[in-house]
Amino acid sequence: MTKILEFEKPIVELYEKIEQLKALSKSGNIELEKEIQRIEKRAKKLKMDIYSNLSPHQIVQIARHPNRPDSSSLFRLICEKFIPLHGDRQFRDDPSIVGGIGTIKGQRVILIGHQKGHDTKENIYRNFGMPHPEGYRKALRLMEMAQKFSIPIVTFIDTPGAYPGLGAEERGQAEAIARNLREMSSMTVPIISFVIGEGGSGGALAIGVSNKLYMLEYSVYSVISPEGCASILFRDAKKADEASKSLKITSVDVMGLGIADGVIPEPMGGSHNDWKNLSKDMKKQIVSDLKNYKLIKPEAIRQERYKKFREMGEFQV
Repeated sequence: MTKILEFEKPIVELYEKIEQLKALSKSGNIELEKEIQRIEKRAKKLKMDIYSNLSPHQIVQIARHPNRPDSSSLFRLICEKFIPLHGDRQFRDDPSIVGGIGTIKGQRVILIGHQKGHDTKENIYRNFGMPHPEGYRKALRLMEMAQKFSIPIVTFIDTPGAYPGLGAEERGQAEAIARNLREMSSMTVPIISFVIGEGGSGGALAIGVSNKLYMLEYSVYSVISPEGCASILFRDAKKADEASKSLKITSVDVMGLGIADGVIPEPMGGSHNDWKNLSKDMKKQIVSDLKNYKLIKPEAIRQERYKKFREMGEFQV
C-alpha cells in the first residue's frame, strides 16, 4: 500500500470519488461519464498546482517516501548485469551500504549506494539507511578495486546520516568517513553520484566526493536533517518546516549553489510512482558522462574533481 502524504490527501479524495462514480455507473447502469471527466480534470489540475508549489519541507517528505526506488533495485534496473559484493574484510557486511560490479551498455562499472528499507522489518535490518563504519569501509574496498582496474564508479546517496551509536564510534566511524573523503579525492577514475532520496551530512558525502553530482527532482542534500537543525537552532524539532527553508536543501537550491551538476526530472507525484522510467533517465545520464570521460586522461579526471570541491563556498568581499 502506498503511503499518502498529508498534502496529497485532497488529490486522493478526488480520485477515490472518481472510483466510486465509476463503480456506481457500472453497477447501476447510470451515465456519469461527464461528471467523471469533470472531476478527473479537476484532480489533474489540483495535482499540478500542488506539485508545482511544494515547500522545502514537503519535498523532504517525498524524499523520505518509503516507496522511493532504492539503490539495489536501481542497480538491477540500470545494469544489464549486476553482481553484488559484500563485506569490508575486517568486521562484517553492513546492509546499510550495498554495492557490486555491473555492466551498462557494455561498460563495466562499480556501483555503491545507501540502502533503506520499504517497511519496518527491512528498515530495522538496513538500520534505516544509516551506515556503520564497516559500511563505509566496504564502499572504500569496492572503490579501491575500481581504481586498481580502471573501472568508473557510480554511487547512489540516500541516508539521514551515518549511524551515531556507541558501537559505530568505538569502531571508528569518523575515521572511516574521513578516509573515504581522502581516498575518493585522489582517485583517477570518474565518479558519478546521484542523490536519490535523502542526502544527509557526512554520511552522504562519504560516498559523494564525485566528478558529477546529480539530484533527483524531489531529493534533498544537506549538512544536517531539518529536525536536527531545528533542535539545535530553535530548541524545537517541530520547527523543521522553518529549518528546511533556511537550509537550502532542495535540488533547485543545491543547483543554484553550484554543488549539483544537474537535476533528473521525476514523474508527477515523485519517482515512487514510476521506477522504470526514472531508471532509464539515470542510465542515459550515466552513459553520456562515461562516454565523455573516456576522452579525458586519468590525472585530468582527478584534477577536475579537486577543482570542483575547491570552488564550493567561494565568496566575494
